[in-house]
Amino acid sequence: MKAVNQDRRTLLKGIGAATLLCPFASFSSLAAPRSRRLYIDGLSFLPDDLADVPASGLDAFLCDISAIETIEQADGTLNYKRTYKACMESIQQAAKRVSEHPDILLQGLTGRDIQLARESNRTAVFFQIQGADCVEEDSEANQWARVDEFHRQGLRALQLTHHYGNTFAGGALDNDANGGLNKPLTAHGRVLIEKLNHANILVDVSHSSAQTALDVAKLSRTPIVQSHGAARGIVKHARCSPDEVIRAIADSGGVFGVFMMSFWLTNKAVPTVDDYIRQLEYVARVGGVDCVAIANDYPLRGQENLLALNNDNAQGVKEYQEWWYSLRAKKVLGFDAEPRHVVIPELNHIERMSRIDDALAKARFKSTDRDRFMGGNWQRVLNQVLI
Repeated sequence: MKAVNQDRRTLLKGIGAATLLCPFASFSSLAAPRSRRLYIDGLSFLPDDLADVPASGLDAFLCDISAIETIEQADGTLNYKRTYKACMESIQQAAKRVSEHPDILLQGLTGRDIQLARESNRTAVFFQIQGADCVEEDSEANQWARVDEFHRQGLRALQLTHHYGNTFAGGALDNDANGGLNKPLTAHGRVLIEKLNHANILVDVSHSSAQTALDVAKLSRTPIVQSHGAARGIVKHARCSPDEVIRAIADSGGVFGVFMMSFWLTNKAVPTVDDYIRQLEYVARVGGVDCVAIANDYPLRGQENLLALNNDNAQGVKEYQEWWYSLRAKKVLGFDAEPRHVVIPELNHIERMSRIDDALAKARFKSTDRDRFMGGNWQRVLNQVLI
């Protein structure tokens, strides 16, 4: 199986490299009017002030349009369910808002829309939902009808779980001392992956258990992604991915987006840009340079409460403590450590992408690797899956 995965990984990379070298490739940035390299963010949100979109410098981003219902679980911890009704309303509202601002936004439906947006100095947004709860139904036929309905509304990436398991998959924060490692993809989940592959919807294993992610990587016929996460090899925590998951995502031809939640990026008392670059370096070492991507998981401008506090992490972390301690009581991996910060102040900023790009240059990454990390890897995957 290892040899087969390696061959698959080599083939997918070769396809991506050949497309990059082709002068007629739809995602070649060489002929684009913007002079700088391509910038793509693995997860953010439509801002209240759309002036934030051009200010961010992004050519495209996965745009979470989820709407949630907060549910208290039997053990007293909270889960945030993306229900069908809430998410159907939110995706329709998001599509309407995008269509009303064609000078700024383009709703991404295929990978080619990245280049189209770039050529017209707009930003492509690819709608994503953080949890397959939105397609749960009483019958398999109704579940798959819901997938088709969301696809027609513009859904292009679906995350299987959000923290906790559901009908389809195990969650990273399920009550398991190994971070949910032994909670696999379910039989319903296997059918869902086949359906998502058929519908050309990107499969996102963020928040999934490690075993679920490994199962999905073996099963999926198209590249899979972790749109936003971090490496467990640096921070030993259930929400961070072990090396075997990073490798499996890479072997599928997918990408691993490193996000901005600093308590999962470093154990240091004071987080810095260097800690973020270290995460990117680690993913590159484990999964290869074609696996590394940038993600956010905050609004384009940054984590809003921390911005209001002038990025005072000592104050900002207090809003996470009650939730953190509830998972500590369940003995979930990593929550025994005390959270000391929420953001890297320099990156909790509307210009984070250019700041990361500059930091990669300072760390002496090759220009071709910076092209990959800042957007090229995301573009390759979106071109392969969203057809």
